[in-house]
Amino acid sequence: MTSCSFSSSSLFSFNLPNQNSLHRRPPTLPRHAIVSSTDGSSNGASSSSSPTVKRTRTEDNIRDEARRHRSASANPFSARYVPFNAPPGSTESYSLDEVVYRSESGGLLDVQHDLDALRSHDGAYWRNLFDSRVGKTKWPYGSGVWSKKEWVLPEIDDDDIVSAFEGNSNLFWAERFGKTFLGMNDLWVKHCGISHTGSFKDLGMTVLVSQVNRLRKMNKPVVGVGCASTGDTSAALSAYCASAGIPSIVILPANKISMAQLVQPIANGAFVLSIDTDFDGCMKLIREITSELPIYLANSLNSLRLEGQKTAAIEILQQFNWQVPDWVIVPGGNLGNIYAFYKGFKMCQDLGLVDRIPRLVCAQAANANPLYLHYKSGWKEFKPVKANATFASAIQIGDPVSIDRAVYALRNCDGIVEEATEEELMDAMAQADSTGMFVCPHTGVALTALFKLRSQGVIAPTDRTVVVSTAHGLKFTQAKIDYHSKAIPDMACRFSNPPVEVKADFGAVMDVLKVYLGSEELRS
Repeated sequence: MTSCSFSSSSLFSFNLPNQNSLHRRPPTLPRHAIVSSTDGSSNGASSSSSPTVKRTRTEDNIRDEARRHRSASANPFSARYVPFNAPPGSTESYSLDEVVYRSESGGLLDVQHDLDALRSHDGAYWRNLFDSRVGKTKWPYGSGVWSKKEWVLPEIDDDDIVSAFEGNSNLFWAERFGKTFLGMNDLWVKHCGISHTGSFKDLGMTVLVSQVNRLRKMNKPVVGVGCASTGDTSAALSAYCASAGIPSIVILPANKISMAQLVQPIANGAFVLSIDTDFDGCMKLIREITSELPIYLANSLNSLRLEGQKTAAIEILQQFNWQVPDWVIVPGGNLGNIYAFYKGFKMCQDLGLVDRIPRLVCAQAANANPLYLHYKSGWKEFKPVKANATFASAIQIGDPVSIDRAVYALRNCDGIVEEATEEELMDAMAQADSTGMFVCPHTGVALTALFKLRSQGVIAPTDRTVVVSTAHGLKFTQAKIDYHSKAIPDMACRFSNPPVEVKADFGAVMDVLKVYLGSEELRS
């Protein structure tokens, strides 16, 4: 076995890539501008006729335009790292420009915003500002994350931001699914998987990689960014790093993620290590590696990612015209996302945009359910578990990094934790797909939690409920194929819909169609 060790003196002997070479301004592309409201023709047409757009070429791109219109006034907003849930009187804090992941006591960190400065504007101001940026291409506010820049990374320069205009994802009224299977008329699915790399991880990664981009321009000793991943984190990291020209290192558990997930970091040029262990083993390795090498840690232990992920909660409020839903159900694995949703909702309440927050539900796979067991014990001592294989592979985590964050969020919003067996989650996924969706197994976990809470009477038929779909179903096609082929051992696959093989004969086809068209299932 080959080994490699690094002394403290050799740690910083890495030859850092020339920062300017990685951030050299690319050739500008022409963009079009509206320059006239008349057609300029000589046929005597009235000037009140519909305006014709004349286009001119300019050397500016959207970054240049944003730079020209940048305000010269001082930025009043700021943020810093502080120990998560620090006791009153704690003075420990760190600049966001420091490379730090843990507090002095070894606990988690949180990004704390200067709420007093943010309160210099009332809730109506922030609602109007955020709404005014939706759907625009002005850099960087066309992003659903950076349209809330003042609440995310208020001090970063717009030139340092690495964005694919992520966010602004579809909030889908699941009318047929809600009515058919749950007797609900106000059920919604937040499709976070309709995103640049196909999962909600883009929301956090744009923030983290943007900050790394800033650090490298400041000549901080950061040669690359690394993560352990069950698939979606590595896809997001590799894409955003590739966009910025920053090396990315990905550690994946061998044979435990889908090929669609594996190919994403490979295609985006990441250095991919396939390790014969589970996610928890990969996480242990990346934490050890980033403590020895100048590689920036991109997992949700790093609280920067949660700043981007919390914007999905703010988006939900925007999409409901700032009306607060009753319930939001989120799949949970490493458990950073449930806290991110809580934080986004709570900031909106604290800053006067809304007057309450929804109750949160964290849904776990029964094969990887440490939070569920902790919840059922009455929040007694937390015990990690050995995560078993689950179709919801991205949440196959037995020792979640953000357990303290998740417990804090759930206890402060009267939250609930539910679980889903493999058969339950796959059936729920198939039922959702049968009504026009195409969701991932993790969404099946959240939908199973909804089924259970409806049957228990906890969620009422008229409660406005949002299920967070964390990834696109196209990343998990093999699981769907196996389900509809009834190829999963010990699973009935009750809602499978396999293709019917028929001879190339008109009569045979007609016979099959008549049976189908006359079926009780179709008539109902």
